[in-house]
Amino acid sequence: MWNLSREELVFVVQNYYDIILVLFLSIGLTYLASRAWKRATNNREDIPGRLGLPFIGETFSLLSATNSTRGCYDFVRLRRLWHGRWFKTRLFGKVHIYIPTPEGARTIFANDFDLFNKGYVKSMADAVGKKSLLCVPVESHKRIRRLLSEPFSMTSLYAFITKFDKLLCGRLQKLEESGKSFKTLDFCMEMTFDAMCGMLMSITEDSLLRQIEKDCTAVSNAMLSFPVMIPGTRYYKGITARNRLMETFREIIARRRRGEESPGDFLQSMLQRDSFPASEKLDDSEIMDNLLTLIIAGQTTTAAAMMWSVKFLNDNRDAQDILREEQLSLTKMKPEGASLNHEDINNMRYGLKVVKETLRMSNVLLWFPRVALKDCTIEGNAKAIQFPTFWIRT
Repeated sequence: MWNLSREELVFVVQNYYDIILVLFLSIGLTYLASRAWKRATNNREDIPGRLGLPFIGETFSLLSATNSTRGCYDFVRLRRLWHGRWFKTRLFGKVHIYIPTPEGARTIFANDFDLFNKGYVKSMADAVGKKSLLCVPVESHKRIRRLLSEPFSMTSLYAFITKFDKLLCGRLQKLEESGKSFKTLDFCMEMTFDAMCGMLMSITEDSLLRQIEKDCTAVSNAMLSFPVMIPGTRYYKGITARNRLMETFREIIARRRRGEESPGDFLQSMLQRDSFPASEKLDDSEIMDNLLTLIIAGQTTTAAAMMWSVKFLNDNRDAQDILREEQLSLTKMKPEGASLNHEDINNMRYGLKVVKETLRMSNVLLWFPRVALKDCTIEGNAKAIQFPTFWIRT
């Protein structure tokens, strides 16, 4: 069958030239890609782990753990059992190396923007926005962080303490009167969300708060998902919810610029800079992306810390008794019905210890990914090859 004469061979080549050319190109590209993959793997052979298939790697294993009751930490736990504390994997098309020690974390954070840079996966950047403080390059990061922090003066924070205390007491009183049980995390999530929206945008209308909260939850869920716009997926729902949120923020900003409302909150302080030079103000996309970032980051971390503190205090009744005694002693020194102020917070010395111990024992932030910009060595243990992402978990 393959015994072709010279004429027949020429005929085949002439008639199937394009197919033969594509075949040889495919073989060549496959060979070069495999060589590059092997070189990249060999460069990290001192770090144990499994990279899996090109691009996909172990992405589906991570997403499966994240969407289960076990959580994403189960993905890390299993690979530590298999490979040791240091391990590499491939997620969302990139090689990731997990850093397990405080020393390794210090090395990376001490060299932020020099040897390492932020390396959020695509779904995270798409969810919170390109102008978010989490995603912008170092030059913009410094400017945006400075401008975002200015409205949070000590005076505004002192006022927020009283507002938050009134909000918390009101919610707890309603729960006590209803006599119903409730989930601690759900309660903390809703309360901190309402507090964040009140501080940032003075939103108090319950229907609007619940709609924004629903959309923010969808955006938060999309931050660790496969970035494909297929209806029904977490990513699709998150990006659709983000678009609705941006439209809501635009409407609020437009009303304020028309003078229909002008409360003294975070958003208003940003809009008052409209006439400032470009280096001293945020444009609308920067304002909206970072409003979303502050809401999600503030709600998730604060609510998680509150939930863990309740859990740890329940497990340690002696600490709970000491904390209760401190709180009651402060209450006795105040007029009946008076709210907390910053002086009361400063006098909660044992309460401060409880907060610090809660943050030490729990992880309210899921990831600290950084991308290696240069070749370097961490703890003499693992070579940080340029481009891999490091997930810091201690």
